[in-house]
Amino acid sequence: QVQLVESGGGLVQPGGSLTLSCAASGRIGTISTMAWYRQTPDKQRELVAAHGDIVSYADAVKGRFSISRDNAKNTVNLQMNNLKPEDTAVYYCYMNLRSSIAEQYYTYWGQGTQVTVSS
Repeated sequence: QVQLVESGGGLVQPGGSLTLSCAASGRIGTISTMAWYRQTPDKQRELVAAHGDIVSYADAVKGRFSISRDNAKNTVNLQMNNLKPEDTAVYYCYMNLRSSIAEQYYTYWGQGTQVTVSS
């Protein structure tokens, strides 16, 4: 069984910073892509940043957010700087991985962590 656990959300003022972390546990084999998505009540879930063979960012966060991964620890972080009210959302960790007892890759999601940017 594989589980993703997120941490680091919270309330921050505009212009502030937060770091989100996500750790995968269980029978982890190989992780291909690690990513962060976000969702608000009035929008579909959208990709924020992804780290696979290449690193990519949504236009709205380029230059402000940075994604990093540690393959040895099976973790992915999202450093968020210069936060804006429009960054307010539930942030979800995503990993596409193969467990140590399987050959096929599956997608896993974290439970979500709330980020609120408000004065």
